[in-house]
Amino acid sequence: MRAAFPDFRLGNVLATSFTGTLSERHGDAVERIPTPHRLVDWLAVNGLAVDSCTTAQLDLARELRESIHAAATAAAIQDALPASAVQVINDRSAQGRAAAILTPEGKRQWRLSSASCVEDALSVIAADAISIIAGERDGKLALCASPTCRAAFFDTSQSRTRKWCDMNTCGNRQKKARFIANQRKNPRSAE
Repeated sequence: MRAAFPDFRLGNVLATSFTGTLSERHGDAVERIPTPHRLVDWLAVNGLAVDSCTTAQLDLARELRESIHAAATAAAIQDALPASAVQVINDRSAQGRAAAILTPEGKRQWRLSSASCVEDALSVIAADAISIIAGERDGKLALCASPTCRAAFFDTSQSRTRKWCDMNTCGNRQKKARFIANQRKNPRSAE
């Protein structure tokens, strides 16, 4: 029987969804890709299917994840990008041989050089990070308002004022905490 792993937190932006594979960074951290097989699962869910992953490849993926998080966080607060993070992102981007292909339905899909080439999948993620950090896409990088999360996310809302990386997790948790705090202050308002 397979061990239960935390669900993936999926978003619309590949690079920031990838950084979400480690959540609650400033609280009780939740690692969502603890094993090479879980990275294979995450890549498949995100259209980058590979057959296998080694522990060394998982280490490369985690290094890329943390580099994207560091660079996206710096960009969100308009700080200088960490040179080491930029180097890792650029190296992973250059190492892959993935190709964008057009499906008959008019959608973009990624073709990896081989079914087991995790490096190709990481290059796609790194290229996506480059496009959002460089400001090439319509939206802005922001940090989750949850004090235990602080995940970088790509805000494409019309007003660009989104507060939470995910309304279903961090947003609801903060609203619930605020409601409970208000109930404690004003116990009669619940009657």
